[in-house]
Amino acid sequence: DRQDVVLISGDESVVTKSGQKSYGLDRFFSSLYGKPVPGLSFFSLSLISVNQRKSYPVMMEQVVKDKADKPVPKTKVKQQSRKRGRPKGSQNKNRHEVELTAYLLQIQTMLKKLRLLLGIDLVPVYCVMDGAFGHNNALQMVQQCSLHFVSKLRCDAALYLPYQGPQKKRGANKKYGDKLSYDHIPQTYLKESQVVEGIQTNIYQMQLWHKLFPERLNIVIIVKVNLKTQTYAHVVLFSSDLALAYDKLIDYYRLRFQIEFNFRDAKQFWGLEDFMNVNQTPIYNAANLAMFMVNVSQILIRYFQPTCPTFSVNDLKAHFRGRKYVTETLKLLPQPPEPIFVDRIFARIAQIGSINAF
Repeated sequence: DRQDVVLISGDESVVTKSGQKSYGLDRFFSSLYGKPVPGLSFFSLSLISVNQRKSYPVMMEQVVKDKADKPVPKTKVKQQSRKRGRPKGSQNKNRHEVELTAYLLQIQTMLKKLRLLLGIDLVPVYCVMDGAFGHNNALQMVQQCSLHFVSKLRCDAALYLPYQGPQKKRGANKKYGDKLSYDHIPQTYLKESQVVEGIQTNIYQMQLWHKLFPERLNIVIIVKVNLKTQTYAHVVLFSSDLALAYDKLIDYYRLRFQIEFNFRDAKQFWGLEDFMNVNQTPIYNAANLAMFMVNVSQILIRYFQPTCPTFSVNDLKAHFRGRKYVTETLKLLPQPPEPIFVDRIFARIAQIGSINAF
């Protein structure tokens, strides 16, 4: 669809392992367990269709921790006291030129490979990642691949309004104004407000500075207030595209979660959590085969959804399992039945074991 918007989404998934010889085995933080667990880590890139609201994984690579990235036991060293203030002779850092870690370099290489695979027929504009990548290094990594970045900042991120006062005749112009207070956001930036079931949602959009980013950011703040208890919470989304509307920025970040469904299906149905390979290449093949089957299943499900909108992967597996049983049973008959009768058998047996019969 030429009118569709395609996003690039990236995220990491951890597969638990109890052995000791798998390639890349280490301790990785798992959000499901809420702590580091022994296992393997994979980073995946997917294409998200905004119109279809679906994610299609296209590339997955294993993340292997470098020895240099592992924490070294700290030894107490007595630090010499120095004078307060900026050291003499220190120069300003160029926030555009950052040193990427091995992890970010691996992701950047994957992004460049994906851009080459897509060619000129499909040119995504935005790359969406979760809050773990809400920092300048990730932003520069994505922008070096000619993409705009959409992610989330910490809820206590120090943001500054642009300076509006008079400038000095000498020296660099001031660019940082007042620090944004999340408790008192100016109403001039309010874009939308609604109340649903006693919860008031206010959405603000503004262009703000962050001292760790070289350019202004397109900031969208979502504030939810419980009108009964007056408790509130907020999230801070951002994009490098200053012209991106607030509703699209929120929608694009919400769609990022579709890649989590890819991981869920790959683990639950296609063996991402169960493969027994221990060497590097077999592990790579097993993980990518699981994600490939996610795409195959999503395409096959399309043919059944017009007659059964709730058709799922379980129904798909039951359908083909039933067809396999019928095919093997018909081979035992001395003479095959009429084609019309065979079609009825296929349709009937395929419903056995399905959750949403069609």
